[in-house]
Amino acid sequence: MSVTHHDLVHEFPEHKERIHDLKTSNAHFRKLFEQYHDLTREVENMENEVTPVTTQTEEDAKLKRLHLKDELYRMITQEAH
Repeated sequence: MSVTHHDLVHEFPEHKERIHDLKTSNAHFRKLFEQYHDLTREVENMENEVTPVTTQTEEDAKLKRLHLKDELYRMITQEAH
């Protein structure tokens, strides 16, 4: 099975510079970014069956990742103050 990469730069390539700026200047963004990155790696391992889990566990992890991505996207698209 081919796994699609879901890191933020692949998800939002048009915001690559903004993501970089926020990672270096905003501790809260950086923390959420790292959580998203770690969770993405976990989900990819589940999808590749490196980490065997129940379907429900995989779906719960994907939902958590989606919520993190939504929060990060709000921060990325929010006007700089």
